[in-house]
Amino acid sequence: MEFHTVDKIQKKALQKSATDFTRLGFALFFMIGVLTFSFLSNGGVSNNLFLAVAALIGAYMAMNIGANDVANNVSPAVGSKALTLTTAIIIAAIFEASGALIAGGDVVKTIKKGIIDISAFGGNPDPFIWAMMAALLAAALWLNFATMMKAPVSTTHSIVGGVMGAGIAAAGFGIVDWGTMGKIAASWVISPLLGGIVAAVFLFAIKKSIVFRDDKIEAAKTYVPVFVSVMSMAFATYIILKGVKHIWPKILGYLNMLPFISLEITKKPSFSLALTIGFIIALFVFFLVRRSISSKITTLENTKNSVNTMFNIPLIFAAALLSFAHGANDVANAIGPLAAINDAVVNGGVSSNASIPFWVMAVGAIGISLGLTLYGPGLIKTVGSEITELDQTRAFSIAMAASITVIIASQLGLPVSSTHIAIGGVFGVGFLREWLHVKDENNHSIEEDSLIIKDEKLNKSAYEYELKTLEEKEIKTQNDYTRIAELYKLIANEKKIIKSTKKSLKKAKKVQYVKRDAIKKIVAAWLITVPAAAILAGILFFTIKGIMI
Repeated sequence: MEFHTVDKIQKKALQKSATDFTRLGFALFFMIGVLTFSFLSNGGVSNNLFLAVAALIGAYMAMNIGANDVANNVSPAVGSKALTLTTAIIIAAIFEASGALIAGGDVVKTIKKGIIDISAFGGNPDPFIWAMMAALLAAALWLNFATMMKAPVSTTHSIVGGVMGAGIAAAGFGIVDWGTMGKIAASWVISPLLGGIVAAVFLFAIKKSIVFRDDKIEAAKTYVPVFVSVMSMAFATYIILKGVKHIWPKILGYLNMLPFISLEITKKPSFSLALTIGFIIALFVFFLVRRSISSKITTLENTKNSVNTMFNIPLIFAAALLSFAHGANDVANAIGPLAAINDAVVNGGVSSNASIPFWVMAVGAIGISLGLTLYGPGLIKTVGSEITELDQTRAFSIAMAASITVIIASQLGLPVSSTHIAIGGVFGVGFLREWLHVKDENNHSIEEDSLIIKDEKLNKSAYEYELKTLEEKEIKTQNDYTRIAELYKLIANEKKIIKSTKKSLKKAKKVQYVKRDAIKKIVAAWLITVPAAAILAGILFFTIKGIMI
């Protein structure tokens, strides 16, 4: 029997090793391919080997973004079982790559959020190139470590920390815009707090308007189209503002080619226009969803599970749209520094903006999708099921938080992180579940236990008062002694009841729907992301500088 168990363990270990080796093989093949392509396609440029190495690091960074950050877009759908893990990975990979290639932008600001003053390099490309390479590698290494620890962190904060640390190593503390860094630090609190509040509010609204109703199906017929249309408006506005802003002038140009249309070409869509388009789409979705539910209503049972199934398709669209917007925006975290290095090597100078060749954009797009496919499943499971249990309504609320919070924050000028918002949404629905456990009208145990304790304490006090009175009597009868013995037994019994009920009450109050260990690990990873990436980037800068000089 023991030999059989050992044999099974060995087979599982060999199978896991083979899987790990295969994934590593695909990752190395992609990075070496990028290195080779960059080296051969830039053969006429001096320092082309340095650019090729930077391209390899950019590919490594892109894969780490896919492995860590993309999990936040699809994890709620996977955790709620609206999507299988394989289907979610396929959808996310396609839409991440599409967002990066279609809407990633022709020009990416290479110095993220203006965190360092590039004029401090005095136009000298060498230290600038070393700093960008150190920043890129440091951010990638930190993301790799965080993914291994199953901790979802902000890729933007990782690259920001890398650029800050490398910049300080290259030109001192004066190079950093500390006001911007203060805003980034503020986002550690603002992002998860806003995400958690928005997600909890939507989940509570769904429960009150549908789940807690006696006739759930009739309530769903009324309110599900409203919730889904609100989600449609939020996502349409989100995609227009965040996903297609880079290609907005081209879209307007194509529209102006149609007869009787003459639009003013602007650099990016206004909030009012995006909201208007979103509202029109929401109206269409409202009638479509209402018609769909009406046709299925006779086949649905009056249960919470039936209500959950109505949110399956919206969750699939949410996963796809979040992935598209993420690819369009966060591809810059992988290729922004790479574009800066490419520009400095090719043009021999330092600039805050750099045109990105298509092959560089493709490195980011393919790398993100490949990283998600190879190493994303572990973190998808962590976010989707290991923080709190998710069903479709909870996952829907998290998806709503991810889109609405970014829109609100961008209009108020608040610094936020999409990663922190998504995880905050997961925390929010989990803590709401804990609160509802105490307040749920159908869960009377806590209220009943409290009343029992109160009544038993009154009985015990009455018995103790009677006992004291009898014991203070100077002359006692046989009946008095008998009653005293009975009172001692009654008081002891009351103590047992109170102790048992208190234990039951404490257990009921301590029900936890959010795993505290997961919170501690994730929050700790958030707090040390910027300083960890910064320190690592500084060390790498001096290492690269020492090699090159």
